[in-house]
Amino acid sequence: MSFMDFTDLRYEKRTLGGKILPVVVCPRFNPRSQPMRVFDAVKGLLQGMRLTLGYLLSPSKIVTQQYPENRATLKFPERYRAILKFKYDENGLHKCTGCKNCEVACPNASIKVITRDSVITEDHELDRYIWRLDSCMFCNACVQACPFDAIEMGHAFENAVYDRRLLIYGLNPIAGPAASALENEEDPEVRRRMSDPRTILGGPIPLNGAGLPNLKPVAAAPFVDPLPIAVTDPLPPEDGEGEEVS
Repeated sequence: MSFMDFTDLRYEKRTLGGKILPVVVCPRFNPRSQPMRVFDAVKGLLQGMRLTLGYLLSPSKIVTQQYPENRATLKFPERYRAILKFKYDENGLHKCTGCKNCEVACPNASIKVITRDSVITEDHELDRYIWRLDSCMFCNACVQACPFDAIEMGHAFENAVYDRRLLIYGLNPIAGPAASALENEEDPEVRRRMSDPRTILGGPIPLNGAGLPNLKPVAAAPFVDPLPIAVTDPLPPEDGEGEEVS
């Protein structure tokens, strides 16, 4: 076994295949004796175990997280990405306008934004915001592409399920215009007409209601953040609208 001496490089020109090519020649150290090689191996092992031995001698410095026993005190860095969610104001209203910038920015089609015609104005508004947790890379491109700061990557990481269809669901519990449009409307009846409730697994969600081999259709909802404050006196769901899979 020998080592390379990168401090003494020589630049030469050598003939290879009839062509003169520039090469870099790196000399080798003299081979080390067997005892010295054993010494180098033990030294490298001790250097690698230095951090572990330090924790052994000073247990108070241990940084290993004892999960799930530490759920009450578990903290994540601000930039930690675990689940995509909506942002809401103090009234529980979202900022999404259905512009679909996030859908376009997503590199693997994990987002599907469905819009509808507004019942009040001629603009489009959000109907369903469908997110595929099963294919999301958590690259944060959707958050960066949103011009209204309507979505963010949260820290909820406990998303294990027994059926992969539960990893595809809608993020918006309320369909309708963004908070800016609702706040500008003072008539409670008009506000009521502008928004409709949405369930997590209802609507045209991929794989929704389709059985897998040896599996019946799903009947449970995935983990989501607590629903925000609902719009005052929301309209009841239309026939067949917002029903969970059974």
